[in-house]
Amino acid sequence: MIDINHLRENPDLFRASQRARQSDVGLVDRILDADASRRQSISDFESLRAEQKAFGKRVAQAQGEEKQALLAEVKDLSNRVKAASEASDAAQATQDELLAALENLVIDGVPTGGEEDYVVLKTVGEPRDFAADGFEPRDHLEIGELLDGIDMARGAKVSGARFYFLKGAVARLEQALLWMALDHATANGFTMLTTPTLVRPETMAGTGFNVKHDDEIYRLERDELYLVGTSEVALAGYHADEILDFADGPRKYLGWSTCYRREAGSAGKDTRGIIRVHQFNKAEMFVYCPVEQAEEMHERMLAWEEEMLAKCELSYRVIDTAAGDLGSSAARKFDCEAWVPTQDAYRELTSTSNCTTYQARRLNIRERRPDTVDAQGKAKKGGTRAVATLNGTLGTTRWLVAILETHQQPDGSVRIPEALRPYMGGLEVLPVVAPRSK
Repeated sequence: MIDINHLRENPDLFRASQRARQSDVGLVDRILDADASRRQSISDFESLRAEQKAFGKRVAQAQGEEKQALLAEVKDLSNRVKAASEASDAAQATQDELLAALENLVIDGVPTGGEEDYVVLKTVGEPRDFAADGFEPRDHLEIGELLDGIDMARGAKVSGARFYFLKGAVARLEQALLWMALDHATANGFTMLTTPTLVRPETMAGTGFNVKHDDEIYRLERDELYLVGTSEVALAGYHADEILDFADGPRKYLGWSTCYRREAGSAGKDTRGIIRVHQFNKAEMFVYCPVEQAEEMHERMLAWEEEMLAKCELSYRVIDTAAGDLGSSAARKFDCEAWVPTQDAYRELTSTSNCTTYQARRLNIRERRPDTVDAQGKAKKGGTRAVATLNGTLGTTRWLVAILETHQQPDGSVRIPEALRPYMGGLEVLPVVAPRSK
């Protein structure tokens, strides 16, 4: 949710943000019109209420026929007050609905445009040269089948397309990655949370997802609950309607959860293997902090993601995502994309987003400000204000794609990155498994 006072004072800033996002610029003016209507309706209501109170005193002092005539006027005035109150409520509802539809104000410097208009900030490492190694790389699904570790056929049999089973050493590798993410986060001050994967509509909407029009979300209509596509949703709702104390620093959480996405509109895209699936596991960072610290925290979260990629010995690049590809709640987003050899392309493994105060305003999450003393020596209460929220990925099932393909060996076995070996019981290689009779 946007601060209406900020928008009223800086409409051109918000128009420019909408333009950069390739979104509806006219929405800003519709909000301003609704705001003017709301303020006028409040003024009308308050004026009538004042008149009603003053009129009440006249009625109390009147007698006889005069009193009866005044009582008739009181009834009419009461109806007008009620109508004004209803008009004020309707104007407020209209403004709230329009404000809820307005996307977050992008941070200065975010690239303008859509999905293809990102800016590459840096590239780390060189993609592996398989020609120099003397063999043609296999894709992750072929490797997974040689390892007897990925079973798409039975996943489809049980649950349908884009579902799968992870087995044996590959399933263990996924867990090793998530455990390494947990240790990495814990070492940097995060508290682990296993989060609900079903949330209420107000939590989903408060995070910035449009529950009425988002085809990516699984909905359980009978219970009016939604399956989350990221633990960010539950983590954002964790402190809803609370006032936080940052005396000991930002609140940092690492959420472990299974995530669900309908992948609507992705027909024909990444249908092979586990790149684009309906269900996956993820370790997700989530931070609450004062708004002045948000951009610095965003850089730190990106650095933690890069450290995880380095531990997995992957080549990757960092991109500054264009405004039109941010999603409604993010004011800036950095993606880390790892090199996938058989696709001859970089594919997203992590994202980290600075949502400024957008989610916190929708979920009513605030911090208490310290009391101050003005120039005249008079004490002034600090009050409260919205906090900033940020999120970022430290590991997901999709990482297996890049790990298996990057570290494969000629026979189909896979060398395990050194940092992951302690989480694999010291195992150095995922071996090819001899075929079994079905």
